[in-house]
Amino acid sequence: MAVGVGLAGCSSIREQRGYRVDPVLQTSIQPGVDNQQSVAGTLGRPSYVSEYGDQTWYYITSVTARKPFVRPSIQSHSVLAVSFDEAGNVAAADITGINNVARISPDGAETPTLGRERGFLEDLFGNIGQVGSAGMGAPQ
Repeated sequence: MAVGVGLAGCSSIREQRGYRVDPVLQTSIQPGVDNQQSVAGTLGRPSYVSEYGDQTWYYITSVTARKPFVRPSIQSHSVLAVSFDEAGNVAAADITGINNVARISPDGAETPTLGRERGFLEDLFGNIGQVGSAGMGAPQ
């Protein structure tokens, strides 16, 4: 019994985030036939709406799995992008998967910056004599 309890504690936990995918509803969106109202009625509110450029609604879903005390890993990820024309009719509906996810890994604990590196004393005493310098305006 102890082994069963121990194995149950090590099982993977699956979590779904974002839009709940219904393949039938996703494939029912037709360019030139549907508009914003019909898409909202079929799929519901989008996860994200584009702010610039052509109006596009994004329905994002991600399924992760994790074991206790371990970072979650992405099992599946999909994005349905529904683009609209100026009249509000569907221009395109594209589904992309996990192959378009960009994986980044930060380089260390600091963000490198361009420019010269200043020491402690330069930071402390660097502005001495700068009062009234060019660009600050002439003293009145």
